Amino acid sequence: MAGEAHHTQRGTLSQEPLSPRLSECRGLRLGEQKGGYAVWPANSRRTKQPLPLNCLELNVDFSDPSQGVLSSDGVWRVKSIPNGKGSSPLPTATTPKPLIPTEASIRVWSDFLRVHLHPRSICMIQKYNHDGEAGRLEAFGQGESVLKEPKYQEELEDRLHFYVEECDYLQGFQILCDLHDGFSGVGAKAAELLQDEYSGRGIITWGLLPGPYHRGEAQRNIYRLLNTAFGLVHLTAHSSLVCPLSLGGSLGLRPEPPVSFPYLHYDATLPFHCSAILATALDTVTVPYRLCSSPVSMVHLADMLSFCGKKVVTAGAIIPFPLAPGQSLPDSLMQFGGATPWTPLSACGEPSGTRCFAQSVVLRGIDRACHTSQLTPGTPPPSALHACTTGEEILAQYLQQQQPGVMSSSHLLLTPCRVAPPYPHLFSSCSPPGMVLDGSPKGAAVESIPVFGALCSSSSLHQTLEALARDLTKLDLRRWASFMDAGVEHDDVAELLQELQSLAQCYQGGDSLVD
Repeated sequence: MAGEAHHTQRGTLSQEPLSPRLSECRGLRLGEQKGGYAVWPANSRRTKQPLPLNCLELNVDFSDPSQGVLSSDGVWRVKSIPNGKGSSPLPTATTPKPLIPTEASIRVWSDFLRVHLHPRSICMIQKYNHDGEAGRLEAFGQGESVLKEPKYQEELEDRLHFYVEECDYLQGFQILCDLHDGFSGVGAKAAELLQDEYSGRGIITWGLLPGPYHRGEAQRNIYRLLNTAFGLVHLTAHSSLVCPLSLGGSLGLRPEPPVSFPYLHYDATLPFHCSAILATALDTVTVPYRLCSSPVSMVHLADMLSFCGKKVVTAGAIIPFPLAPGQSLPDSLMQFGGATPWTPLSACGEPSGTRCFAQSVVLRGIDRACHTSQLTPGTPPPSALHACTTGEEILAQYLQQQQPGVMSSSHLLLTPCRVAPPYPHLFSSCSPPGMVLDGSPKGAAVESIPVFGALCSSSSLHQTLEALARDLTKLDLRRWASFMDAGVEHDDVAELLQELQSLAQCYQGGDSLVD
């Protein structure tokens, strides 16, 4: 990429992104579920055949009693298939609910799940609870050891092969895993297995962390720090790209307030709200390699952002993008001035004043008629952006002004982000199409919004990773023997510190891709 003649890749994408295949591994007990870890074989290059209503329903016969049964309460009860041994059915998904779930009624992710899951999408970890004070998957070593057990490793491989065989062109895999608990170890081991078996394919990992935390929860905070550090280092070693995702302000031990959005009102203590916001950003920034019309692949994007060992990137987004009625795209972009516009979503501090080495940017949901400024003939353009003739030129020009000389991949997607129920009601200052209004709009709820998202290789990671290493050096590991007993040696911690410091050095100054 260092020899590229063009510093910016541009494209207008008008079609809906394709959904990747989903395989999930969950810690389940007592009939409850919670998100922890997922691997998505990213199959975004497919033949032009009519897609099913839901990609997860492919090859599912919901009338087949060998796969499960739909009970009278609307719950699809899957018969698990752990190496042919069978197990008691557990609820894994529900049919579309006639009632809109409320914040008070939602406890776990399946409370607002509106799709059927294929029986082979679920790998159940029977030995751990997802909640409560005992029997939880809470340490990196515990999670790593899960996929060292032959029965779980074989089950995961079986499910992956099932979906991989469907792919016309397998780009690679997306891994979504909690970083703050034992699922960081599950995700790291899964990335290692994928790297060994599918060498050359892209592996993009999204490490999820909860929002605010409190100093009073000493053990939970120490475990969170250790799991996050081990997860980042091990996932970086086996992934093409790693991006933390959180609405919290810090990865370290020092609590920071959650991030705020100018046109979005959410409760940072509710996982339902936080997951919706992060999902909106994730759905946006992954667009470049999920569309048939896009020339960008997972490997291409990862190579552009991770040069010189910079495998960890940060995410940011403007949710919703503030386009008011009567405004054009240049008008909205000019309102940001010279400040970095995105709200940070990786718990790596404010991006203002930091250096960007490379970035991938997606703007979605702006009507084509609003892309350019409709100036009266003879009127001098108020800015260079207003003089551009296409939306692609405007976005490229804006990025060049913000980060001169930085390698930027920019995409315009006409399709907005849908926020109809069960998406929580977070947009009190928007019209139904997502336009930002003055005061409280009357009438119908917001149905879709424009979003401006970015992935960035940023110098802010230097401070973030060094701060993690400093926090680790202050720990007296003898006080946390329970974490070490889960399969981590003292030498592993010493090696972890070295890897963290080496990774941090990659983001200290240095050159951008095109310098």
